Amino acid sequence: MADLVGLLVRFARTLRAEGVAIGPGDVLTYCASVATLDPTDLVDLYWGGRIALVTRHEDVETYDRIFEEFFLGTGVDAGSLLELLLRAEPEAETTLETVAPDPGDDERPDEETTLGLMASDVETLSSRAFAECTDDELETLRRIMSGIRLRPPMRRTRRTRPARRGRRPDLRATVRRSLRTHGELVELRYRRRRVRPRPLVLILDISGSMADYSRAMLQFAHSAQRGARFRVEVFCFGTRLTHLTPSLRTRSPDEALARAADLVVDWEGGTRIGQAIDEFVRRWGRRGMARGGIVVVCSDGLDRGDPELLESAMQKLARLCHRVVWTNPHVVAGGRGVPRTVGMLVAEPYVDVLLSGRDLGSLDELAALLPELG
Repeated sequence: MADLVGLLVRFARTLRAEGVAIGPGDVLTYCASVATLDPTDLVDLYWGGRIALVTRHEDVETYDRIFEEFFLGTGVDAGSLLELLLRAEPEAETTLETVAPDPGDDERPDEETTLGLMASDVETLSSRAFAECTDDELETLRRIMSGIRLRPPMRRTRRTRPARRGRRPDLRATVRRSLRTHGELVELRYRRRRVRPRPLVLILDISGSMADYSRAMLQFAHSAQRGARFRVEVFCFGTRLTHLTPSLRTRSPDEALARAADLVVDWEGGTRIGQAIDEFVRRWGRRGMARGGIVVVCSDGLDRGDPELLESAMQKLARLCHRVVWTNPHVVAGGRGVPRTVGMLVAEPYVDVLLSGRDLGSLDELAALLPELG
């Protein structure tokens, strides 16, 4: 810890030598903030110092340059790098390693040791199917998923709000405004319809045929629910439907998956898609959970239930919600190569968007598509 404090103090002295106004109290605040954060994370180091040490806007450029030279020692643009890291896009996911000093140098190792940025091979992982990933690669993908933030699809409501411009005049506000000018209508007031996010419902297949993908999809569901600022409901099904939203309301992904595993009794069993969707419509959807929302079904379509029940349930679901999105791990990117299973043949006419759910790239495509479905 003393070495870390010394490193932060030297960084502050370097900034002070470049003209940034930094006092002893600012340095103490920086060290205290890093102690509560992750000192191996460049994002924490950057923003901890940015908040504690920079008090003037004109010093931001100097801070970015010194931070790049002090901690990275490369030609990477620190500003764009950190912006990508904060957005947590798959292409920006990185790992931090400590660069060992050259044993031939005469200077002390603790002064020569700096934090280097080693880009991970995420571009390759994003196109690799979950079933083909090793345990270490799945762990890397799980860390990437934890940074995914979904943007909600929006819809206009019947309620209105005041607005300076619009098509619907607000007579009451206009008359009230005219009282300031002795009854003269100098300025017209308008009202505009409010917008609110549409709810998102994830229905995940955890049957035996989806064993290689179900845990990754549950991780994605946990990340979506944790990071979203709108309503996200999560269900899973094999031979029966299980509501997982309360179990996933925890910060730790491991704890969330453990709770889900304890709650689900038909993990990696048979598949009854029609029965699960019909139960969701009757028990949850009609009560308002799916009305006007986006329902995402993740399944390979291998159904052992009654095809007529599946068709009836999909028809009711399509009428109830705004859009039905189906992700199938056996579908090629772009919605091509639909498997000719009985479940997919029955459900496809009622599906608005068909996506692949086999890898991280397909989940990123789903996240990018959601705002356009409003």
